[in-house]
Amino acid sequence: MRFLGRKRPPPVGPRKNQWKDSQGERAAKEASRAKRTSRKTLAQWVGLAIGTGLVAWVVVMVVRYSGPALQTLLEIKTITIEGNHHVEKQKVIELAKLKPGIGLHHIATRVIKEQVESHPWVKEAEVTRVPFHELRIFLVERIPAAVVRADSQNFLADSAGHVLTRLGQTDDDALPLVTGIDPKGLLEGAESVRQVIASGIGLAKLVGQTFEGRLQVSAENPSNLVALIQGVRFQFREEAVGEQWERFRRVKPSLKTLNLDGHRHGVKEVDLRYENRIVVREGG
Repeated sequence: MRFLGRKRPPPVGPRKNQWKDSQGERAAKEASRAKRTSRKTLAQWVGLAIGTGLVAWVVVMVVRYSGPALQTLLEIKTITIEGNHHVEKQKVIELAKLKPGIGLHHIATRVIKEQVESHPWVKEAEVTRVPFHELRIFLVERIPAAVVRADSQNFLADSAGHVLTRLGQTDDDALPLVTGIDPKGLLEGAESVRQVIASGIGLAKLVGQTFEGRLQVSAENPSNLVALIQGVRFQFREEAVGEQWERFRRVKPSLKTLNLDGHRHGVKEVDLRYENRIVVREGG
């Protein structure tokens, strides 16, 4: 006897996955892309290394086989010296110490500059390569500013106190005379001595704007410079020399009744070392 009714559902089993694994697929693609990028980068580096090596080899070959030609092309054949008035051209060439046949590309301009500037007359040197065979050296020479007397010997110096040359017993009365300088420090080029000379020359220029004639400055005591002109002594303290001289210039008109030529009964000394006053001493 059969019972009629609904059909039994099929037995439940493991359910099949109906969806694709999108995350896994993306990861696989990224891994594949990374491998291709890595291989491409490696190939680029290998190519770069090979290319660099090839270029280096080419450069070596070019230098090896074109060296003599390049040397001939850039060989120094002309040395031009400009701006020299006291230094002879041959002396500049000797100071440059250039080897015969040397090329422009083999010289160090900085070294030549320092060698040329070692000359006492040379304040500054500019060294320039001019293609293809010329080396040009332009000089700025020092300008004589005073005769410096030390130990009965005369020396020519510029405004910064640099000794340019020894004059011996020769003199140049067109320049002011600075005396009382330490001869040892002068010959050694001591900075302190150069400063004293420069101060003396500065004072000479200052006084020379008011009085005509050759000025002599005694710098034996740097803290008490003495200027002698037209027979009159002017004494200065070390500081503010310009202010002291300006104070004298302001009162100078009132001294017209006094004789400023240093003769008998005239002014023999003007002392400017005191604050706010000027001491005038007359000759007897």
